[in-house]
Amino acid sequence: MAKVVVGMSGGVDSSVAAYLLKKQGYDVIGVTMQIWQSEDAACRLEERGCCGLSAVEDARRVAGVLGIPYYVMNFKEDFRKYVMDYFVDEYKHGRTPNPCIACNRYIKWEGLLKRSLDIGADYIATGHYARIETLPNGRVAIKNSVTAEKDQTYVLYNLTQEQLRHTLMPIGDYDKPTVRKIAEEAGLPVAHKRDSEDVCFIPDGDTGAFLDSELGSEAPGEGNYVDKDGNILGKHKGITHYTIGQRKGLGIAFGHRVFVQSLNVPKNEVVLGENEELFTDSLMASDLVYMSEESFYPEKTYIGKIRYSDPGTPCHVAYDGDFLKVKFEKKVRAVTPGQALVLYDGDYVAGGGVIYGRC
Repeated sequence: MAKVVVGMSGGVDSSVAAYLLKKQGYDVIGVTMQIWQSEDAACRLEERGCCGLSAVEDARRVAGVLGIPYYVMNFKEDFRKYVMDYFVDEYKHGRTPNPCIACNRYIKWEGLLKRSLDIGADYIATGHYARIETLPNGRVAIKNSVTAEKDQTYVLYNLTQEQLRHTLMPIGDYDKPTVRKIAEEAGLPVAHKRDSEDVCFIPDGDTGAFLDSELGSEAPGEGNYVDKDGNILGKHKGITHYTIGQRKGLGIAFGHRVFVQSLNVPKNEVVLGENEELFTDSLMASDLVYMSEESFYPEKTYIGKIRYSDPGTPCHVAYDGDFLKVKFEKKVRAVTPGQALVLYDGDYVAGGGVIYGRC
């Protein structure tokens, strides 16, 4: 009987994943990853519906119902280094990171998978809305879930072949209402628990205040809003408070809508402009990774996504040294350095990279 460690967040998705795998005959072990940095932080995380002390209790209750062993593993040092510190450093340098991608790669896979294999497990499993398939070319790839509304393939683009070969994602064939129904019929106490919210380590959702607190004296102070020609328009609170495409919270009035176009870190300037100026048909990406294939091919048409909520746009690619140049068939809005570019070949994740900027 194959042994699988299920990462249990205390939510309905990972709970149903554990239930389905046990039903399929796996030897299931439940594990919650402790990532909170202090007891006070754990209590505040509970307000976001995930990661806190109540998540442990919910996961423990589900494990009891399922009759599976359950443990809590401490990942707080890794989480601090690979997720929180990375998040802060990216903002400090004028980029907008995706902490969920970092958490998936370095905590849930490089961390949990290694520990699980060390204790004799064959697989880890998660409650992600995605599917895993072995392709005719022998590579393993993430495939879109059956529900576009909850599809989470974007945040899984940088998993390695070895990681994918030891991973199960049992709820990718279901939509959310069906998952809740399965949980209800199985008697799981979290069947109607609300979904968690992103950036779990910022409970109040105030990213700027969090970054100011983390950076302390290194936090960039006030600087100038400027237009594309360098004309000063007013004062901003510090570049860590802004991201490309932002309109709200600028604290400045022009009588019409203006948007953040770019961040000039050396000059501590935030460039403002019109919505139309945010659109472009090309970008450059670095830190390339490959999933369904060993390379990207200029003759192919891919679907490119530039953020989690992006429905995707047909595009073509070309290599430029260590960079990938991407040309979209129609313009996309607010290309944001630090976010992920994820390329799809049909329903499968072909790979991706980190957005460097516009071409």
